[in-house]
Amino acid sequence: MDGSAIAQFVPLILIFGIMYFLLIRPQQKKLKEHTAMVKALRRGDQVVTQGGLIGKVVKVKENNEVEVELAENVKVRVVQSTISQVLSKTEPANDRGPSLTK
Repeated sequence: MDGSAIAQFVPLILIFGIMYFLLIRPQQKKLKEHTAMVKALRRGDQVVTQGGLIGKVVKVKENNEVEVELAENVKVRVVQSTISQVLSKTEPANDRGPSLTK
């Protein structure tokens, strides 16, 4: 009788194992990649928000906020986790202005 009770749980265990490897594990990997991408945001990066807005990062603020410039003199505050992708990774702009070397 004990052998038959264990045999009934084997398919459930197999189903859970398959669900873990096909659904849960890839989702966790994707979440880790997104978190790393958001932490690596820098000034000058061109980003796309989950709402479909494309802009350039002007300032990375505290409290998980980013200031994004959508158009000239149009800046919005965006929560970092709502950034869906980084289109172009650029070096931050030089704060000292253009160099005057010849």
